[in-house]
Amino acid sequence: MPSVLLIDDSEQMRRMIRRVIADLADPISECEDGAEALAAYARHRPDWVLMDIAMPKMDGLTATRRILELFPEARVLIVTQYDDDRLRDAARQAGAQGYVLKENLLELRARLQA
Repeated sequence: MPSVLLIDDSEQMRRMIRRVIADLADPISECEDGAEALAAYARHRPDWVLMDIAMPKMDGLTATRRILELFPEARVLIVTQYDDDRLRDAARQAGAQGYVLKENLLELRARLQA
């Protein structure tokens, strides 16, 4: 079972995502912004990172880039409310392996099982 680091500034959204993937991931670690994500990744070394884009202190695209600079083996999925081709392209350029809309959270199950 893969380990997951879940990064979102909304506690409610973290709870919702946790419920969707609870039977597929263990452990599931959490933090609430991109700045915390760097230290949390180094500490937990998860199999997957589920990263929001819009967060205080450091946005998810910047955090993705920085995590991958330090840990090239990291696998990051962007999980966002923004259905925007420019952001999809920016996520790919940052090194994210995928882009999942929050309205389609069940898609995370398939991604984690792949």
